[in-house]
Amino acid sequence: MIALCNLNEAAGQIGIGTTTPAASALVDMSSTSKGLLIPRMTQTQLQSIASPADGLQVFCTTDGKIYIYVSLLAQWKEIAYGEGGFAMPCSIGSSLTVTHEAGSIAPVTKTVTYGLVTSIPGEPSKCWISSNLGASQQATSVDDNTQASAGWYWQFNRMQGYKHDGTTRTPNTPWIMSINENSNWLISNDPCALLLGAGWRLPTSTEWTNVDASGGWTNSSGPWNSALKMHAAGYLVFNSGLLDLRGSYGFYWSSSQDIDSFVGRFLLFSIGDCAMSIGIKANGYSGRCLRD
Repeated sequence: MIALCNLNEAAGQIGIGTTTPAASALVDMSSTSKGLLIPRMTQTQLQSIASPADGLQVFCTTDGKIYIYVSLLAQWKEIAYGEGGFAMPCSIGSSLTVTHEAGSIAPVTKTVTYGLVTSIPGEPSKCWISSNLGASQQATSVDDNTQASAGWYWQFNRMQGYKHDGTTRTPNTPWIMSINENSNWLISNDPCALLLGAGWRLPTSTEWTNVDASGGWTNSSGPWNSALKMHAAGYLVFNSGLLDLRGSYGFYWSSSQDIDSFVGRFLLFSIGDCAMSIGIKANGYSGRCLRD
């Protein structure tokens, strides 16, 4: 709703939020709480615009960039971002909305709104998403076994996420049954950074250990009753890619490998336990993201 709009036909000006538009402005918008929102669309939709006008601007949700059409070049040109920037504030009730595009990272295309929380015991200065990466909704219970709440699964140090509806894995590409490499999870492969933006990442083993210990987590009730609302999303088995234990066990990757190069460290919880453990890197576990 426009609170204040002034149309000065004689001067050929429009003032939105002001009765005195700047003399040199055709349209002058004034606000201390709202911004200008230009059309948002995928790259495919952008490229489908028929006969774009010279100077037309669009925000591309595929890569998170603004493009302007330049008739002289017959091209959509990216408007380069500077190095500076700042993140949205993190607090109870804040959120981050992201459009994921199916490809080498997200298994399907969808828009997701992630809740943001902070002041988590053990890592109080960090900002976390309060649902699993790729989840369409917040879990309704610790034993919620729905795909919408589970989100997607990742193999250690691999970009590609997998959706599993209980019957079919997407993408249903050949499953990697063995990963043996001497490396922690590289930031270049971190799905949190790739899907949520710079600064987001998977927790380290130390960060999960701190949260587990400070929260006094002894079984699945601990992570579920925390502000993180972590639930038993199950996992994809290393030798088949099949779904198992959804609704009874939670498996959450850290970015840290263990001493052996074929296993990584992760947070494991069930009705009877909650602790850091080690798992075969080819298993597909859930992702929960944080930023400093």
